Amino acid sequence: MSESDGAAVRIFGTVTSTYTRIVQIACEEVGLSQETIATSAQSPQNRHPFGKVPVVEVDGLELIECVAITQYLDNRHGGGEQGKGALQPSDPAARAVMDKWVSVANNYLFPLFEHGLVMPWLMHRVAGVELDPEKINRALPNISRAIGFVEMELARDGAWTSAPGAAGISLADVFLYPVIRSLELTPQGEVGIAQCDHLKAWLDIMHERPSIAATRWSGEG
Repeated sequence: MSESDGAAVRIFGTVTSTYTRIVQIACEEVGLSQETIATSAQSPQNRHPFGKVPVVEVDGLELIECVAITQYLDNRHGGGEQGKGALQPSDPAARAVMDKWVSVANNYLFPLFEHGLVMPWLMHRVAGVELDPEKINRALPNISRAIGFVEMELARDGAWTSAPGAAGISLADVFLYPVIRSLELTPQGEVGIAQCDHLKAWLDIMHERPSIAATRWSGEG
């Protein structure tokens, strides 16, 4: 709980959602208590105007879109300078690097991983939906290229990890972790990531953070 004002966060979203977990991790990192109310995107109770999740209530506000949500949580409750929370670098260049990687996670990695491997395996494990090997095989080359790009950037200059916020990580880590971790939980993703020394090392470090342990998905291990 934040010592400054005791604010709590209510998160309305599916419990397996990558973006629900992003908000949960941000809450844990800035010291806010949180409650997740299971709400599917298709539910009549979902108040997102475009049928997405999550929707968040905090400080008397109703917020949508994870970039806006996490920046607000950090700016208001992150404990850094006013408007420059602990998860966001104060240096403009480092902040730009962070913003770049948040965008890469949202616009490229998430849709590629989600549709190519994560959802097919999730639906297979949870609902018994038969896997489509041809669909998976079509997605694998692009997924491999994406993982290779991330590994190359980490090896070359540390990528987003070279510009952490005051907490030792930034919102880039908060967004990238659930996206990449969900891929690692698929058989093909696990094999691919295991071949990427720098990416695997980053994941191993993130696995140990209290915010990650506190927000593990059911059955994640």
